[in-house]
Amino acid sequence: MEEALTDATYLILLALLKPQHGYAIMKQVHEISQGSFEIGPATMYTILKKLTKKEWIILEETADRKKIYLITPQGRDVLEADIRRRKLFYDIGAGMMMKMGGSEHEKA
Repeated sequence: MEEALTDATYLILLALLKPQHGYAIMKQVHEISQGSFEIGPATMYTILKKLTKKEWIILEETADRKKIYLITPQGRDVLEADIRRRKLFYDIGAGMMMKMGGSEHEKA
C-alpha cells in the first residue's frame, strides 16, 4: 500500500483539481472541509514545495507573475488511490460499528 497522505496534503490535492493560487487554495481547503480544517501559509507552502518535488503538482507563473498550481496526472493518481484507501477505512469502521451494535448517534 502506498504511503498515506496527511489530511493537509489530501485537502490541498483536492483543492488543486482546479488550478489555483496560494490564497485560493487556503480558502478552498476551508470550504471543502466545511470549516473543520484550517491551513496556514507556512504549512501550505511547505506542502506545495514537497508536492512539486514529487511532481504531483506543477507551478506555472502567469503573465502578471501570479503563481498558479496545477495537479499533474501522477498527482491525480495518488489522490484517487488515497480516496480509495480512506473509503476502505471508512467502510471497515462503519461495518465494525454496525456489527458491535452501532453508535449512540445511530440509535437515536
